[in-house]
Amino acid sequence: MVALAASLGGLSMVAFTVFLFAGPLELIELGLGQWGGMATNAGLSLLFFFQHSGMVRQPFKRWLADFVPEHYIGAIFSIASGTVLLSVVLVWQESDQVVVIATGVWWWIARALFFLAIGGVLWGTLSLRGFDSLGLGPIKNRFRASAQKPSRLAVRGPYRWMRHPLYFFVLLMIWSYPYLTVDRALFNVLWTLWIAIGSVLEERDLIAEFGDRYRVYQCNVPMLIPNRISGWIDPDDDPTYRNAGKSE
Repeated sequence: MVALAASLGGLSMVAFTVFLFAGPLELIELGLGQWGGMATNAGLSLLFFFQHSGMVRQPFKRWLADFVPEHYIGAIFSIASGTVLLSVVLVWQESDQVVVIATGVWWWIARALFFLAIGGVLWGTLSLRGFDSLGLGPIKNRFRASAQKPSRLAVRGPYRWMRHPLYFFVLLMIWSYPYLTVDRALFNVLWTLWIAIGSVLEERDLIAEFGDRYRVYQCNVPMLIPNRISGWIDPDDDPTYRNAGKSE
């Protein structure tokens, strides 16, 4: 299961990144016409949205724990998400109808934004320090007989400017594609809406996990769009703030 989760999860993320940069892979042509193709694309997207957002919620995890060992739940999620995301990438139907194409300097700006966004995703991931995107941590801990470390809210890197920087940078990757065809416009709108809705749902989970500490974070840092030059510093994480007012 570890190998399957790692291979499917990793491969799907690489394929999705290539899809965002280069457009549809055109590996499977269903010949459904434009409306049939767009309906297929919408169905694939909705399938991923419901699978991903449904399986990541705590009620589903508690239900699944009745049937499989809890330490396998993250890997199962990774396998399911990787399978559906690969289906989106491989089966996506391209439209020949163009909405707008960036040319000249705008093409270069769009391409540069994409790579800057990839750098932002890496920055945000590294800032989480040990982020387990494939859900393999609990399995490794099980075989090593080591306890799972409790989650702790620590505001680092891009999280000082926005609460969901990974979503923000993925949005930049989505919208920096310079060839906006009908199918790509559909993709951009649907996935932008899902990210916005998913951010709200995730906020509820984070409040349930971290309580008032996360509510303070919400009050000081915007959700998706940064609105200040200097990043917010959590008083609980900064020794300057923690030691303020204390006598030697």
